[in-house]
Amino acid sequence: MIDIKRNINKVRRSKDGKTLISNFAYLSLLQVIGYVFPLITLPYLARVIGIDSFGEIAFAHSIVVYFETFTTFGFNYTAVRDIAKNRDDINEVSRIFSNVMFAKVVLMVISSIIFSICVYTIPFLYEKKIILWLTFLYIPGHILFPDWLFQALEKMKYITIMNVLSKLVFTLLVFVIIREKSDYIYQPVLTAFGFFMSGVISLLFVYNKLGIKFIVPYFRDVWDTIIGSFNMFISLFLPNLYTNFSVTLLGIYEGSVATGIYSSGKRFVDLCDQITGVLSRTFFPFLARRIDKHNLYVKISGSLSIIMGILLFLGADLLIKVFYTSEFKDAAIILRIMSIAPFFLFLMNTYGPNYLVLKGKENILRNIIVFCSIGGFILAWIAISHLSYIGVAITVTVVWGIRGLLTLYYANRLKHNKDNILSQ
Repeated sequence: MIDIKRNINKVRRSKDGKTLISNFAYLSLLQVIGYVFPLITLPYLARVIGIDSFGEIAFAHSIVVYFETFTTFGFNYTAVRDIAKNRDDINEVSRIFSNVMFAKVVLMVISSIIFSICVYTIPFLYEKKIILWLTFLYIPGHILFPDWLFQALEKMKYITIMNVLSKLVFTLLVFVIIREKSDYIYQPVLTAFGFFMSGVISLLFVYNKLGIKFIVPYFRDVWDTIIGSFNMFISLFLPNLYTNFSVTLLGIYEGSVATGIYSSGKRFVDLCDQITGVLSRTFFPFLARRIDKHNLYVKISGSLSIIMGILLFLGADLLIKVFYTSEFKDAAIILRIMSIAPFFLFLMNTYGPNYLVLKGKENILRNIIVFCSIGGFILAWIAISHLSYIGVAITVTVVWGIRGLLTLYYANRLKHNKDNILSQ
């Protein structure tokens, strides 16, 4: 404990440390806003739209996430890494920014075509085409919102302010627009509106205040940008084979109620994931320059994950009772099963993107995720057919555990090999 405090005080006194703490504070506020405002509306929505409509929204989101991941294509890590290393060269930053933004537009067009084909040719998707298309609307706004740029430049203050305004508007509109059960379809529309609003404002700020210009890129540069992020894309996309695919299977075979129970319980695990992600995103551009500070990040993030896991397990019943109605009570089981997940998420973030990727070993992380995703895909079919929503919780937690431990193993092996080389 004394050692941790000494390291933290050392960081606080340095210039990098002050930037790190500032960005952590603003990024924390950004994530808190992103979850507190929805939590404000949660009891209201639970009462108005009910558990089955929650399930409909969760099912649509589980489908659209595939396309969101495709349009993001891992740029949230590779672009952050590249810009962080060149942030003092405004021309290079403008070039990278332009290539990434144009690549995202191209990928979104491709996604729209594939999404249309899927919705109008697959019967169970066609039945839900309205909620699916309304959910898909948030992808354009998601593309416009360059949080990865602000993260790379370590200027999270401005994007936090923009998010406060957009999320406040979203929250108010929920109470104004969603007044009865059938209004649940407007929830994804309001989400899309919030992303779009934040995206437009932030792009204006990037152009007018940061001096970053949009440069029409050559096709070859865009292609190289996409190819350069391919390993990271695979690492982010394949987990959908057991996370979102499990929710899709649950919706198809068990219906909206089972999907609603699982998604309402997992919401609090997602909150822990967001908190862990705050540290991950705060340290990522810093560690891109100072990988020697990785152990400090491990100690802070690891301690936080253990605390969150204990709170989830002990407070499961209370959380469900406070934020939902009585029909959601079984979601507490999901919360207890997944209470160990924050520790596994810590291992995945700390030794995956924030070590293996920064060391240029995306291929190792990719292979771990390929192995775990295929295994999770198989496990999902078996578990859901026998255990319904409990099977989803077990599948996701077990696969996260295996993935986290494998990531830790290979990261430590890489560290050990480096130490051996230096000692020779």
